Amino acid sequence: MGATAPLPVTDRFLEVLERLSHRSIEEYYNPYQQFDWPEKLDEGRMWMTPELLTVYGTPFYEELGEETLQRLSKWESINFYSLNVHGIRELLIEVVGRIHMPGFEVPSDFFHHFIGEENEHMWFFAEFCRRYGDKIYGSTALRADSAWEPEVENFLVFARILFFEELVDHYNTRMARDEDLCHTIREVNRIHHQDESRHIAFGRELVSLLFDRMRQAVPAARVAEVEAYLKRYVVYSLNSLYNPHVYRDAGIADPVGLRNALVADERRRPFERKTIRKPLGFFLKTGIFTDDVLPVV
Repeated sequence: MGATAPLPVTDRFLEVLERLSHRSIEEYYNPYQQFDWPEKLDEGRMWMTPELLTVYGTPFYEELGEETLQRLSKWESINFYSLNVHGIRELLIEVVGRIHMPGFEVPSDFFHHFIGEENEHMWFFAEFCRRYGDKIYGSTALRADSAWEPEVENFLVFARILFFEELVDHYNTRMARDEDLCHTIREVNRIHHQDESRHIAFGRELVSLLFDRMRQAVPAARVAEVEAYLKRYVVYSLNSLYNPHVYRDAGIADPVGLRNALVADERRRPFERKTIRKPLGFFLKTGIFTDDVLPVV
């Protein structure tokens, strides 16, 4: 982690920061009082919107049967919220390390709102997992190919954060509207979407500025390496949704075999593309990605 030149700040960025900071103050809520946690959730119904399940669109969706799909939806939801816990913890570490770093003077105040809100998100996602799953699934990190220059490292930190938030928000918006889900699940997703809409708006502006600064600091070949790494991160993030521990907890006989079959199944690609449509479109529009071809990881 290293300091870099000041951001090439625009009037638009300053206006966005002011507007989002005001919204953070006006829309603040106490998460410890917001949620009415029932003692248990009904396991005889879906815990996740069916089209968000990792088996959706494949023969396994029909073959597993209603009861197994309900169990699977429970554990896939626990995995989804677990991924949120790990992702938020990692982004908090990175943002806290930059809050007063030279080069980030302008967004520093908004970082305080961001850190506070993300810490609260991490708490209520962890609370859900522990109350209703009695566990938080583990996670592994994607390692960088090499040591990055400070401008590259700072860009990648916030590009990864933005992608993670937009992927999660796809799930949040869908489940918040799904009246077949229980109130608690809908409310957790609704509240998170409410905050993430601000974070995504901020992230898009910041990532654009950081991308411009990075391109001025490193050669074109390095920018191409960054694109390749970020594309692998996209695929890594999608693949993390296919968790064999989830399939085992759902009572599926060959969880590793199912995971491998689903990751390799081309029928899953359209649903994955739908999940990442917005961040992928942003990366293409800004030139961060030169095409939409993703690697096989």
